[in-house]
Amino acid sequence: MSWVNTNHLHDLGKLIFGFSIFWCYVWFAQFMLIWYANLPEETVYFYKRWEPEYKPWFWLNIVINFVAPILILINRSWVRNSNILAGVCIMLLLGHWLDFYMMIMPGTVEQHRGFGLTEIGTAIGFAGLFAFLMLSRLSKHSLAPKNHPFLEESLHHQI
Repeated sequence: MSWVNTNHLHDLGKLIFGFSIFWCYVWFAQFMLIWYANLPEETVYFYKRWEPEYKPWFWLNIVINFVAPILILINRSWVRNSNILAGVCIMLLLGHWLDFYMMIMPGTVEQHRGFGLTEIGTAIGFAGLFAFLMLSRLSKHSLAPKNHPFLEESLHHQI
């Protein structure tokens, strides 16, 4: 991918920044809807996540998916660094996995409280399967479009 330059990375960083803000907006909107509409039957969603077993994961979810990307991606020079951007992407993938864990586990599994090898093994298994299938498929095809009228314009993209 020699045709990707720092301006492309900057655009990707802005997209990730925007989606982090959007995630926080949707996450907080769920809380605000329950509070403003006075829906006490829905408060169990947040009540279960405030139990001692899940409370640290609740706050870590907010830090990983919102606070850290905002603080890292606000700096223009960091957004244009491919290593930092890759680290933020990996952090967000782990953060969104934690978000799904926090959406599903507290409300559905009462007996198995906590975080163990089953959760980690399942995540590693699916990530490995996805990476194998994606990389084996991408190795057979080029990602550069052929005969696209705006290819030259996008290769020399500048901000």
